[in-house]
Amino acid sequence: MNVTIHPGRLSGTVRVPASKSAAHRALIAAALSDGLTTVHIDALNDDIEATLECLTALGALIDYDERKGRLIVRPVDGAPGLKRHLEGLAGKASSHVDYSEPLDLDCGESGSTLRFLLPVACALGARARFTGRGRLPERPNRALTEALRAHGAAIDADTLPMNVAGGLRGGLWTLPGDVSSQYVTGLLFALPLLREDSMIRLTTPLQSAGYVDMTLETLRDFGIEVIPTDDGWRVPGGQIYRTPEDVFVEGDWSAAAFWLAANAMGSGVDVTGVSRRTAQGDRAVEDLLGQAMIDASNVPDLVPALAVAAAVRPQRTVITGAARLRLKESDRLRAVADMLSALGGAVEVTSDGLVIDGGGPLRGGTVDGFGDHRIVMAAAILATRADGPVAITGAQAVSKSYPDFFEHFRALGGSVDVQPAGR
Repeated sequence: MNVTIHPGRLSGTVRVPASKSAAHRALIAAALSDGLTTVHIDALNDDIEATLECLTALGALIDYDERKGRLIVRPVDGAPGLKRHLEGLAGKASSHVDYSEPLDLDCGESGSTLRFLLPVACALGARARFTGRGRLPERPNRALTEALRAHGAAIDADTLPMNVAGGLRGGLWTLPGDVSSQYVTGLLFALPLLREDSMIRLTTPLQSAGYVDMTLETLRDFGIEVIPTDDGWRVPGGQIYRTPEDVFVEGDWSAAAFWLAANAMGSGVDVTGVSRRTAQGDRAVEDLLGQAMIDASNVPDLVPALAVAAAVRPQRTVITGAARLRLKESDRLRAVADMLSALGGAVEVTSDGLVIDGGGPLRGGTVDGFGDHRIVMAAAILATRADGPVAITGAQAVSKSYPDFFEHFRALGGSVDVQPAGR
């Protein structure tokens, strides 16, 4: 669909949806646990649904009670065709692997689903075919797939589609820390299932460290021990995920960032549903809004929201540490720059970020959403300060993380006209 936003400041109260980052982690841990887990969650989105579908394909049974806002997860243990390494499968990958009749794991457009579940599927001894849509088949995984192959998994490609077959051996796992924290999270979920102990050693400093902190917090909640070292973590093997029975998924600071950016641009939105006692790195948005120099290496998802706020602030803002955004749902650096330029903003793309000269007049116009949920939401917030209507193409992309975004935008007094695509 396409939408047209009419300028005007927003006001009122909005409760942001559940964090998809937290939801992925809670659901995976629940599916690996020793019993029934109730995951309390107030909203789903496309990425969470992709993880649910993949966990179901792996053998978990998941019931959704939308009225009560909860998912009841029965774990994968005992699913047909899956055996744990604790039952003797460790290290039995072969150079002649039969990939016939694999489990179908469709990750949609969710990089988290793919990178978290790829090591888990191998640890479970699953024969599976991973697929995806959008830009996900273009996104890199080589550092992770090479590490998995080195420890016994058979994987026939480094990008989607890929066929995999377990099993995995423990030992020393060496990874770069500046490629994707999702690789680390996937291994942290998988390695406790192995018979042997493991060490994860990072060869470069970890970026997006807050996401790994979220993973470690979830693992603790499920009774998994992970010991930090100077350059990574030690993960004892032979562990059992112990269900806490109830898990409450906290609100999403990545979603809250857009409303907080609107406030920095003159709106008056009271954001609820988020906790300041959280491991989410995007909690930093409140501190970063208004800064002239922003290192986004640990909070790359905040860049679109920070950029639109910078566009109306009468100063130069320099954002660095964001080169990985080129590999998201869009080339997010280029997409942000094109969005700002289309509405009269002054922006330059650098090798790892953006330079924004803010404070100039913003005009109405048309913005390409690039099939990227964060670009669409950022454009809608920026449009509140334009001098005329702003049309955003491909606005349905918000369903990836925040399906109710435009409903909430309207409830805050925003003017939105919705048109089906092609009109």
